[in-house]
Amino acid sequence: MKNFDRLDFNPKICRQQLNEFQELLQTRQSLGEFDDILPFFKERLHLAAFISSYNPNIIRRNRIAFEYDIFGDFKSDLVVGDSVTNAYCFIEFEDATANSIFVSKAGKSTPEWSPRFDRGFNQIVDWFWKLNDFEMTQEFENRFNSRYIDYMGLLIIGRDRYLEPREKRRLDWRRKKLIVNSQHIHCITFDELADILSARLDKYQLIFGDN
Repeated sequence: MKNFDRLDFNPKICRQQLNEFQELLQTRQSLGEFDDILPFFKERLHLAAFISSYNPNIIRRNRIAFEYDIFGDFKSDLVVGDSVTNAYCFIEFEDATANSIFVSKAGKSTPEWSPRFDRGFNQIVDWFWKLNDFEMTQEFENRFNSRYIDYMGLLIIGRDRYLEPREKRRLDWRRKKLIVNSQHIHCITFDELADILSARLDKYQLIFGDN
């Protein structure tokens, strides 16, 4: 069982790392999951931890783990948690290419959801199943110091530049309307991630300062 590492989140460092992320997106059109994305975030823990702002109940973001196994069967690329509120964000990274979210098929005017997107989404569904299956057990408590946690799933995939307006609406509709185990699975592009984290970090630093 992989343990969580402790992190003392620093918004000033996070801002520096976010600037590097924005520069990466500006200079690269496509990104691979294993060659680019995972190595980038593993070297920038404060930015990785701030992705958890998608769960509003995560305040301290003081627990972090990459490639965290979920009771032996599945692995989450990144998990960030708050040891006091027992809130967690389970994150799946996929690649950022022209075919990450939708793929065109011969003879069809409307592109289909890509195998890559379905794979990432279905992994999070399985995480939810496994977490629900082990909830309220001693093993669950050993991992999370509680028999219940507030958790959500986040799929980060693709680039805005590759989405036509109709496909942007399809993605937006899916992430707003589809509910798994009474909660949404958030699905966002890497461009959306950078924009949203920048706005949230501005607000965070306005309230709490840089320390």
